[in-house]
Amino acid sequence: MVAQTSDGHLFLFKKLGGLFAIIAGCLLTAVGVTFESTDTTVIGILLLVLGAVLLVLKIMRRNQQPG
Repeated sequence: MVAQTSDGHLFLFKKLGGLFAIIAGCLLTAVGVTFESTDTTVIGILLLVLGAVLLVLKIMRRNQQPG
């Protein structure tokens, strides 16, 4: 099982972007809840969802059957 390297930069962007979005989302959500800021909390949750989606897309693409 050899990984395809033609989309290497895209995979790296999805992985790092997803991790960054999750970390930033956690921080913003925590700050929003602490200071009772609805806007900050919502933005943090949206970043968490975006990060999760990017990582799921990367995993799904990696696990596709060659064919």
